[in-house]
Amino acid sequence: MRILMVEDEKLMAKACAEVLRKSYYTIDLVHDGDNGLEYALSDIYDIIILDIMLPKKDGLTILKEIRLAKIDTPILLLTAKDSIEDKVMGLDNGADDYLAKPFHIDELLARIRALQRRKPVLLSEGIIFSDIVFYPELLRLECSGNETILKLKESQILEFLINNRNTVISKNTIIEKIWGYESDAEDNNVETHVSRLRKQLSGIHSRVLISTIRRVGYTLSEGIAEDV
Repeated sequence: MRILMVEDEKLMAKACAEVLRKSYYTIDLVHDGDNGLEYALSDIYDIIILDIMLPKKDGLTILKEIRLAKIDTPILLLTAKDSIEDKVMGLDNGADDYLAKPFHIDELLARIRALQRRKPVLLSEGIIFSDIVFYPELLRLECSGNETILKLKESQILEFLINNRNTVISKNTIIEKIWGYESDAEDNNVETHVSRLRKQLSGIHSRVLISTIRRVGYTLSEGIAEDV
């Protein structure tokens, strides 16, 4: 379960993140609205925890833009305000739940569990790109009757590349999106997983290639399948 938390109170956000990680969630922290929207639009998160009062772009604006992009990720709004008007405005604009600050961490965990139960897991729906069918929830990759099971990081990288198929993605962006905003992962971590993913694609005889754009990053493309 991957969670994005957009919260400008850094100490509070860090404390929440530590508890969530101990509860076996993967969490990315972002502290302003512009970055929060960019991360949310990657559509790689299972739940978004979104503060309303943020620098650069407020939470309600982010919420509206997420829903305009047809992203249905469950969103839990955080705010220091506790008025009926704020609750109604947030829920009417597409939020799934609402939690007023200050809150107890146990209540946050309970709200997250409730959102998990609310969102259906569509295990039967695969993502199609070129000659592959990819099932993120199952970590399964198929091509013309051949299949393989990916490691978690390989699966996340492939999904991110498919979702951004017309863009060259830098190693730094992959680290931030897959390992997390405050991760100590390095370029060689990305290179290792991309190398493994290329071998998995070759092993099922797919013509999908992960092309390296020197000094820029990676992009997904089609070619002739070949052994690695």
